[in-house]
Amino acid sequence: MSSSSTPARGRPSRIDRAHTVQTALDLLDQSGLDALTMRRLAGAMGVQAGALYRYYATKQELLTAMSEQMMEGVVVTAAGGDISWSERLTALAHALRNALLAHRDGARVFAGTHSTGAGVLGFADTLVGVLREAGFSGDDAARTLYTVANFTVGHTLEEQAATAPEEGDQTGAERLRSAVMSGSDYPHLKGTLATLASTDFDRNFEFGLGLLIEGLKARR
Repeated sequence: MSSSSTPARGRPSRIDRAHTVQTALDLLDQSGLDALTMRRLAGAMGVQAGALYRYYATKQELLTAMSEQMMEGVVVTAAGGDISWSERLTALAHALRNALLAHRDGARVFAGTHSTGAGVLGFADTLVGVLREAGFSGDDAARTLYTVANFTVGHTLEEQAATAPEEGDQTGAERLRSAVMSGSDYPHLKGTLATLASTDFDRNFEFGLGLLIEGLKARR
């Protein structure tokens, strides 16, 4: 007679790395990063919380794995045909942003980790390779990687925060508009409030990325 602790023959395990990460991403989309706990994740998987630590010793390790999962396929998505280095760089930045936007609080998860998995390193290697092939030095290519990644992640952090309801069910953009308009100061902010409080994040991203590309062209 088999032990009661031994799964029935042929019965799939309720927990493994891939299933754990996917369930965590599902919970992230449902409730956000602040509500994602190891205990809640274990409950969603129907296991004891301690079982998760067999695969991920800390929540930080889980978040790193989630970041890696979000980056899966990003390089493939950004792949293009016979296009210029600037177009390839633009495509990579857009693919990264889209990957982060695909999940609630995706930028917050990614920003707090330092994954060295194939997805993240593949993205980094591809971006650096695009610039090296275009004639940029290794140092410039590496620093451009950081610049593009930091801009994209930072922009997406603000984008996701600005569209999330805060106190009184107001978004960040709505709170900014109220604060500027209720004060007697800030004349320059009032004069540009339509743009500052705009939720046209696509246009804002294109503008900032365009500045980076033009700067790189001038440096080259």
